[in-house]
Amino acid sequence: MTGPGWREAERGRPRSEPDAAGREHRRARPAVERVGIGFIAILIAALFGAIGAVSWAGDEPFLAVMSWSGALMTVWAAGSTIRER
Repeated sequence: MTGPGWREAERGRPRSEPDAAGREHRRARPAVERVGIGFIAILIAALFGAIGAVSWAGDEPFLAVMSWSGALMTVWAAGSTIRER
């Protein structure tokens, strides 16, 4: 079996059914998983921020700005993933 939801089908769980508007209802991530994703995102954002600070100190403003924007996007993407819908 291939395609979305094949693991759930193999475990005997029903696949998510679309509602009247065609949207599928997904289960929320467990709290432990959300905390883990948040921790990993903080580490990656800190690395991007450190690269940006070192680049700024090394007179590389373009690389610094790009690194800081990477840190911002990492935090933003993690925030949208972590929040419960």
